Amino acid sequence: MSTQMQADASAGTTPTGHGLDWPHLFATRAERMKASEIRELLKLLDQPDVISFAGGIPDPALFPAEAFGAALSSALSGDTKGAALQYSVSEGYRPLRDWLVSRMASLGVACTADNIMITSGSQQALDYLGKLFLSKGDTALVGWPTYLGALQAFNAYEPNYDRLTPLGNRSADDYRETAEANGGDVKFAYASADFANPTGETLAESARQKILDLAEELDIAVIEDAAYQSLRYDGDEVPPLLALDIKRTGSIETTRTIYCGSFSKTLAPGLRVGWVCAATPVISKLVLMKQAADLHSATLNQMAIHTVASDGFDAQVAKIKTTYHARRDAMLAALSRHMPEGVTWTRPDGGMFVWVTLPEHFDGAALLAESIRSERVAFVPGKAFFADGSGANTIRLSFSCASEAMIEEGIMRLGRVVRGG
Repeated sequence: MSTQMQADASAGTTPTGHGLDWPHLFATRAERMKASEIRELLKLLDQPDVISFAGGIPDPALFPAEAFGAALSSALSGDTKGAALQYSVSEGYRPLRDWLVSRMASLGVACTADNIMITSGSQQALDYLGKLFLSKGDTALVGWPTYLGALQAFNAYEPNYDRLTPLGNRSADDYRETAEANGGDVKFAYASADFANPTGETLAESARQKILDLAEELDIAVIEDAAYQSLRYDGDEVPPLLALDIKRTGSIETTRTIYCGSFSKTLAPGLRVGWVCAATPVISKLVLMKQAADLHSATLNQMAIHTVASDGFDAQVAKIKTTYHARRDAMLAALSRHMPEGVTWTRPDGGMFVWVTLPEHFDGAALLAESIRSERVAFVPGKAFFADGSGANTIRLSFSCASEAMIEEGIMRLGRVVRGG
């Protein structure tokens, strides 16, 4: 190696003529692709001395592992093994789509298999829908805060964001004029109506109707993220936005709502199986995107999900709800005992999250650093969930993967950090 090359190597630089200036070649949309704070924080789960309220993930101890073992073994034996390992149709495994027709009917959504496409998790659906609807400069209406994964999915398509306030007093004209001033059109409203990530809050039926009213006035789509819909612990079920839309229009084919569902929070996230339910013109376009992106979701995974769901979906959901319900109650009780005056939090009827608002002078990221250093407790700072980078004095706590004893200990420790702040 020459003296100059040795000097370049020691300095951590690339010699002239060797390698590319990759950022110069990236599309402009790549500038809006940022690392997920949550994905980074998941690494803390490998540290046994950290009590983590960070990852909004299911407890692996609750996975129906034996049922999946049997389902996978069955799929890979006999006459089905060829199909399980072969290419398949982009729409998804037909028996699973037929099962989902029944599932959607139980939610008040009358549809056929032609209204359903299987995706690699509902996250893929959000990416496809951003690609389908957003041109550079268009506006997406989202909650303040909203699901970080949705912002990451939409960001690649270079939109603007405006605040979706279902029970607010903004007019459709105001939304439209703001979007036009920013160089585009309003294209859709995105809402997680049940036990939202990150707040845990649920939209009342009146708020859902207001979203549909606004969407009708603006003539835009509604994206319903229903990842947590099955995890209700208290209160009465509220019809999905898609079900309310069908009641208004008479048929799924005349609706504007696109329902994104997932098996990740109920059966198993590692198999990456979700679905979209919508009018056939939307499904047809999404199928073309699927063909261009990955051809189809893994057939073997879809077959396993279908078998496990058919044999015991309701029983599995009942089991996990019992556990998560107790953990939610433990977290709410611990917050009441250990948080100082001036701290408030949501009281979710389901899901996996409690949203905490701290006094204005707090910064969630700084609090996290101190919490890990001094008390070994992790959570997610709230700022990442706001499209405008506000909300620094908020944090998200997940109760899904901590035992009741861990929740008590962790919230007690966190309360000490907050008091010291």
